[in-house]
Amino acid sequence: MSLFQPIAADKKMHIVLLGCGNITKRHAQLLKKIDGNLALSFASRNLTKAQTYQQQLNGVTAFGSYEAAIADPDVDVVMVNTPPSSHFELAEQALRLQKHVIVEKPPFFYPANFDTLKALSLKNKRQIFVAENYFYRPLRRKIVDLLHSNVIGRPLFVHINATKTQRVDDWRGNSEEVGYGALFEGGIHWINFINNLGYSITKVRGAVPHGYQEGQLERSIQVMAETENGPVINLSYSWETAALFGGLRWSKIQGTEGSITFESNGLLLFLRGKKIRIALCDIPSHIGGYRLMFEDFLQALRTGQSPELTFDMAKRDLEIVANIYESLGN
Repeated sequence: MSLFQPIAADKKMHIVLLGCGNITKRHAQLLKKIDGNLALSFASRNLTKAQTYQQQLNGVTAFGSYEAAIADPDVDVVMVNTPPSSHFELAEQALRLQKHVIVEKPPFFYPANFDTLKALSLKNKRQIFVAENYFYRPLRRKIVDLLHSNVIGRPLFVHINATKTQRVDDWRGNSEEVGYGALFEGGIHWINFINNLGYSITKVRGAVPHGYQEGQLERSIQVMAETENGPVINLSYSWETAALFGGLRWSKIQGTEGSITFESNGLLLFLRGKKIRIALCDIPSHIGGYRLMFEDFLQALRTGQSPELTFDMAKRDLEIVANIYESLGN
């Protein structure tokens, strides 16, 4: 027996997307390609903006408030694509009104928020997902297979280069909207990545470059993670480095008998060890993990079963981020 109320396979699933930014447009376009049995609606605090998205993306309804969208009896699923400061409140409202929920990352400010929402989810038999696409990236799955197949011997060091240039002149630069800096807003993707390499992270700490003042939102950070019976993991994350083509960078995993070098976006992987292999990226529609993520979420909604990336797993990512900030004294 399922813990959650499934959405019948013959019912047109009605999803309302809260917030009309670029990510909503991207998600809506992909969802329409994945499943033809979906109805999409759009909500914004600006009704005109919601109506524009409705017209451009062939939506069902446009809402001028998030509250009206959540309360609509025809809506089955609420996707929260607003800035992080509103995620918890909107997700809580939706679950209380017995809607399934998808929350864009970063999910919430505090790990304890997960406990509150999980209790509501179970009580009302409605699922809540965190839209963490890095978990579904083919690159992560490929690396996990290689790490645990002994082709490079015993893994010793994982060096992730996630440095790039990114503008932050929108809500990402507003401490009230985002709460924390680059690690929280974007680096949490890579925390999920390293947290799902098949090793249990036992200790993490972070360091920021010289020049940051107390209370300033960091734009660059170095993270070191120790694992139980596994490699030491180093993550360099930045929004202010001069990366090739704005984000082309190389990462490396070193073992006792070889190494894995890969382009951090997943474009190319080179294995040197008991075997020598060059692997090209997967098809473009899969490389970011979004399609595989939504396919998993939609199946979970139809069956009432949990997705591959569970709510508890997403909570662990936020706990690690919180521990890193605590190590900085923030």
